[in-house]
Amino acid sequence: MNDITLLVMAAGMGSRYGGLKQLDEVGPSGETIIDYSVFDAIKAGFSKIVFIIRKDFEDEFKIKISNKFSNDIQVEFVFQDIHQLPIGFSAPEDRIKPWGTGHAILCASNFIDGPFNAINADDYYGRESFKTIADYYNNGNDSFSMVAFQLEKTLSDFGSVTRGLCTVNNDKLINIVETENLVISESGITSNSDLDLNGNDPVSMNMWGFTPDIFDYLNEMFEVFLSKNIHDLKSEFLIPSVINDLINSGDEVVRVLYSKSSWFGVTYKQDKSYVVQQIQNLVNSGFYPHKLFPLK
Repeated sequence: MNDITLLVMAAGMGSRYGGLKQLDEVGPSGETIIDYSVFDAIKAGFSKIVFIIRKDFEDEFKIKISNKFSNDIQVEFVFQDIHQLPIGFSAPEDRIKPWGTGHAILCASNFIDGPFNAINADDYYGRESFKTIADYYNNGNDSFSMVAFQLEKTLSDFGSVTRGLCTVNNDKLINIVETENLVISESGITSNSDLDLNGNDPVSMNMWGFTPDIFDYLNEMFEVFLSKNIHDLKSEFLIPSVINDLINSGDEVVRVLYSKSSWFGVTYKQDKSYVVQQIQNLVNSGFYPHKLFPLK
């Protein structure tokens, strides 16, 4: 079995949600969504967790999250900083926004030397999703991968969302289109694009499987990105754009994996009550213990 690392991107600012939703409690014993991802990853055979966080909430993060399972799995921390740039580049003085998921993953390059699964901190992916990626790499595969979810299962009742709509052919990812203002109503699903959406459309929720080869690509492509966008204060170096470029250039094939697990997350504060109820249902059914950590 390969040693597989879980890379958790937790440095986001949570602007729409109105706070650090990564630390919000959703479980019956004060668990966060991150706790459930770590628990499921351990059950799926992952050997290490690397958290990408901001330095300014390191202490709070450790107290509220990682201390509770640090004896159950190896834990490392990486700090995403807007000033952590390649030689020759300097962040504009008024830059506040992080550089995006591509930069976040690149920051972890010194902590990962094998296959890894990169996820958002504020999304619940389900245990089967982690097992699907673990099995993929334990079976000797070495291409990049992505777990796809159904669009209708990733929408919010409380506002519009942005999702990466995927084109897939023979289980290979063809492209991802970041689509904004996706809203579900009685008349169907609408967006800011003229698309015919039926709800079964595959979407990326930033659940990626990578080998360390991704770091060489990110190093090179981040410099190109900065050369073009460094003065745009809202610009972001995003993994879907990186993946599209690698697919279009023929440098990589990205295998699409599927999971029957439900996805849910907290884009808006109103989403929290739904997430809490879904977690409680899983606890009531016996899928999760009432208290996740320490492991028994």
